[in-house]
Amino acid sequence: MKNKKYILFDLDGTLTDSKEGIFNCFRHAFNALGVEVPDDSTMRSFLGPPLTESFERILGDGERAAEGVRIYRERYSTVGLFENRPYEGIAETLGELRGRGYILAVATSKPEPFSKRILERFGLIGYFSTVTGCGLDGSLNTKTEVIEETLRRLGVKDRNEAVMVGDRMYDIIGAREAGLGCIGAGWGFGERSELEEYGALCIADSPAELSKILP
Repeated sequence: MKNKKYILFDLDGTLTDSKEGIFNCFRHAFNALGVEVPDDSTMRSFLGPPLTESFERILGDGERAAEGVRIYRERYSTVGLFENRPYEGIAETLGELRGRGYILAVATSKPEPFSKRILERFGLIGYFSTVTGCGLDGSLNTKTEVIEETLRRLGVKDRNEAVMVGDRMYDIIGAREAGLGCIGAGWGFGERSELEEYGALCIADSPAELSKILP
């Protein structure tokens, strides 16, 4: 972990526990479409990938999945995004890392406007030099694209100076495709076995442990 200057954080399952709001919005969308609501095990697999991808798994490609996304976001934008809470110790860890000179950013598959509102609500946005999420217009619709845009905004010249922190395989894959390593957020939604299988550099079991891993 030597020579790192930039730390990119995922949002859901890394900075905040957003499971309640996400599950409630999926249930709302499936009920509105007259579709059987998947069980919790299936719903857990929706935590991490882009929203459209999750709806396409159940509804298929095309207009029906797009309608699911629209209904989901309608509830999420007013209620769901605040059915959420920061992980214990995350604010302290962010403050400590900032104090040690690290430049912090958020790189999330959640729409950028929603991400900023969540971070503002919980008093976390001030720790970050930039917050990058997907566009409501469909832009930046893969984790790799989000990470690439974050690096561009930060002006990163040497990618060896940057590392991702995330809780799912999508974070590890996206980071790798962008030329970064990824530290597994073991306190989040992903299983430890998933983080190990996809090649996390290491796994921190808590925000406090993450602070110890980074020199």
